[in-house]
Amino acid sequence: MTNSSDATAQAGKRERLAAAAARVFHEQGVEKTTIADIARSAEVPVGNVYYYFKTKDQLVEAAISAQRRGLRDLIARLEQHEAPQDRLKALVRTWVDQRDVAAQFGCPTGTLAAELGKRADGLDREAAAALRELIDWVERQFAGMRSGDADELAVALIAAYQGISLLTNTFHEPELMVAEGRRLERWIDSLVS
Repeated sequence: MTNSSDATAQAGKRERLAAAAARVFHEQGVEKTTIADIARSAEVPVGNVYYYFKTKDQLVEAAISAQRRGLRDLIARLEQHEAPQDRLKALVRTWVDQRDVAAQFGCPTGTLAAELGKRADGLDREAAAALRELIDWVERQFAGMRSGDADELAVALIAAYQGISLLTNTFHEPELMVAEGRRLERWIDSLVS
């Protein structure tokens, strides 16, 4: 029989491994990452990883889930802004604040989705679902601004971010993200005028 503190410790270690997997996959890519890399990042013995995750693909799935939890946490913080326009601009500022990470490794969700998109094993759809969740939230914000083409605007905003993340990473120039952030905020403002 497992007591509640053991169950809590196991859940904590599992979450720590999932977060480490998300971080290491972002920094190194799925194919280059070993289970030992993830264990080292999570500061657990390699053998412990196999207790929670039998395969690397299970770690990828856990990393996607960790990213989705992070996205939901971000959305909860953004929802504290009263107006949809302010929520979207806060989202853009969040991206700009992460410009140094983007310059070094790209967008965590976008790079994982791009890498997994080359596979057809279900993980590609899981990664796409994370991006879809963000697009759907952005679409609701544009709809709240009374934009009739909210679906197209949502895709345009996410595409602009993914594109600037790629360029910021390719050229290792965080200031590209800053300039695009300013442009996106002006664009959002122009839609309510």
